[in-house]
Amino acid sequence: MRNNELFTVPEAMARLKIGRSALYDLMRTRRLASLTIGRARRIPAHALADYVQSQLEEAAR
Repeated sequence: MRNNELFTVPEAMARLKIGRSALYDLMRTRRLASLTIGRARRIPAHALADYVQSQLEEAAR
């Protein structure tokens, strides 16, 4: 995964193996960074990696 790559909502859902509502909830609560291009929502690859890392760190506590 290239760090400057952008994922669509379905691609991010597949990467994290979560549903649409859960993904939108993460974006709404700003736990997962995203951007809007026109009417399309995109999630940067680094945002997915950052989210997974934060979850791992939280689980290790």
